Amino acid sequence: MGLKETLKSDLTEAIRTSDKVVSGTIRMILTAITNEEVSGKEARVLTEDEIITVLSREAKKRREAAEEFAKAGRADKAADEKAEGEVIAKYLPAQLSEDEIKKMIEEAISATGAAGPADMGKVMGFIKPKIAGKADGATVSSLVKAALNK
Repeated sequence: MGLKETLKSDLTEAIRTSDKVVSGTIRMILTAITNEEVSGKEARVLTEDEIITVLSREAKKRREAAEEFAKAGRADKAADEKAEGEVIAKYLPAQLSEDEIKKMIEEAISATGAAGPADMGKVMGFIKPKIAGKADGATVSSLVKAALNK
């Protein structure tokens, strides 16, 4: 069963159990997936990797919104966003640890022959497909920058 089918069956179960947070979040995810499928010139079906990219993007939106609500003193809204983020996280691949990311960066630097900060694009281009959905891009970017500035 693919990720989209899993989401649909989990939505049915969440509706059956009257879990408003889970059902609302999954509906939002499925809408984002559908929007991605129909955007562009031709409608298409997303691959599993593309669905994970959509999920990652939605999870990032929830994290950022929770931070902003917390800064604004809206703890109730921040908690809602965090709860949605936790639902989305269940469908994402396991996140890489910082040590695993650093090891991948070292491999990317040696494979691309990167020598300094000017080669950041090479390293990011090499590592991006390997970390898709498994790590936050901003975190990886800052770790690559630190590694190239040594």
